[in-house]
Amino acid sequence: MQVLMQVQGGCHCGGVRFTIETEQSRELIDCNCTICAKTGYLHLNVLHDKFTLNSGQELLSSYRYGSEQAEHLFCKNCGIKSFYQPRSHPECWSVNFNCLDDDHGLNATSFAFDGRNWEKNVASISDK
Repeated sequence: MQVLMQVQGGCHCGGVRFTIETEQSRELIDCNCTICAKTGYLHLNVLHDKFTLNSGQELLSSYRYGSEQAEHLFCKNCGIKSFYQPRSHPECWSVNFNCLDDDHGLNATSFAFDGRNWEKNVASISDK
């Protein structure tokens, strides 16, 4: 069992800031669905109780599409989605690895996920 470390991150303007607790070595989900591909989102799933929103709750704007099960949260100031509630992992927040502070210290590898065919492939990411 790996020791958990605290890592911070947030949106571009700094209005939305969060802290996560995670293992140092993580596997990311690199999804090719229409929204992830267009934004360069790399998913790092974090259990709800290992995520703390430090600031910016009032800056978050919600967007839902398709099945409307996922809640995409964007900073109203800079437009960055630094985390959101995915439909694939209802017990987790999906944190955008690219929104972690530069000195995060995580060792990450990525797993290519065919999100354009989500229903057919979702089982392949259930343990990620």
